[in-house]
Amino acid sequence: MLSPQSLPLITATLPIVGERMPGIAENFYGRMLTAHPELFDGLFSRSNQKSGTQQQALAGSIAVFATYLVTNPDTTPEAMLSRIAHKHVSLDIRPEQYDLVYRYLFEAIAEELSDVITAEIAAAWTEVYWLMAHALIKLEKGLYAGAASDKPLAPWVVTGKVAAGTDAITFTLEPADDTPVTPSLPGQYVSVTVRMPDGIRQVRQYSLSAGTATTRVFTTKLDADGEVSPALHRDVQVGDTLILSNPCGDITLADGDTPLVLASAGIGCTPSASILRSLVDSASKREVLVLHAESSLESWALRDQMREDVALLETAELELWLETPSLDTPNDGTHDGFMSLRNVAIPENASVYLCGPLPFMRSLRAQALESGVPAERIHYEIFGPDLWLASV
Repeated sequence: MLSPQSLPLITATLPIVGERMPGIAENFYGRMLTAHPELFDGLFSRSNQKSGTQQQALAGSIAVFATYLVTNPDTTPEAMLSRIAHKHVSLDIRPEQYDLVYRYLFEAIAEELSDVITAEIAAAWTEVYWLMAHALIKLEKGLYAGAASDKPLAPWVVTGKVAAGTDAITFTLEPADDTPVTPSLPGQYVSVTVRMPDGIRQVRQYSLSAGTATTRVFTTKLDADGEVSPALHRDVQVGDTLILSNPCGDITLADGDTPLVLASAGIGCTPSASILRSLVDSASKREVLVLHAESSLESWALRDQMREDVALLETAELELWLETPSLDTPNDGTHDGFMSLRNVAIPENASVYLCGPLPFMRSLRAQALESGVPAERIHYEIFGPDLWLASV
């Protein structure tokens, strides 16, 4: 919790800091990455820096954390911290790196707030930073300790590369050495490190769509404006080695027998596919409603896998939304246009899992709340910078 000395100062300065936080974040990244360009090699995304999304996400997370401390002084925003901690562990972030961030972040704060900052205000915001940092370090320490190996990153060999839909590819990998394999949970992701043509390594997170105890399977959609997916699609071949993190992500299938709603759009179907496969493997009797939205039937990357798994589950149903229907579009459970929950019968006591573009998840979450699903039963996964926080 914030100290009695810092609480009134944070309360008073939160509006101006929140207003200027985007500029602070841009200033911070500019300072740190100019001084340490090596951080682009295997850690920071050049694409996210160029687009500004990483700066927006940082600004959002700090503003949300500080606001939470002011309004809930005895607790911390556990869901936000858990999501960030899993992402950090997938990138092998270590405690000493928080000192580096602190240095350049507070140089940026001093410059951007030079007209209002005092020693007392700087001390109060330092306290906010380290409260957040130490909470994350504690969570990350537990995640590292729970892995099967003390090596969070390990080499894996590509054993399969298969087209999925019209613009996605499914990769299958097996361990390249004897590093113990940490089992994955349904819905988790791994970080994948790919060497770019200029030699710099870039990292992206991909959901595991299937796999066994000794294999990893992920599906990636081609982003023509991106950097990593084009390299994966174009350059990586069977027999090549990629560096993968241990499985991460806290949006996983919880034990129980209550109904499930898996709602996805586009390549966001990958966590849903993983959860479906796990239900099939365990011969689950849970009621499952699978909702998926696509631009066209042909674009659906995991169409065959998901349809087959739904058919194998006695209590599973599938509803599909297509922006562009085709002649072979199935007649049952298929709708034209964008997904809507307004005419969907959500099972009582259902847990809802969302994955897809951010506007899709915002819309579906709002609709689920309107239909009576409690907020604590709505789960979502975000890849890349968490811009949901930036809008809070």
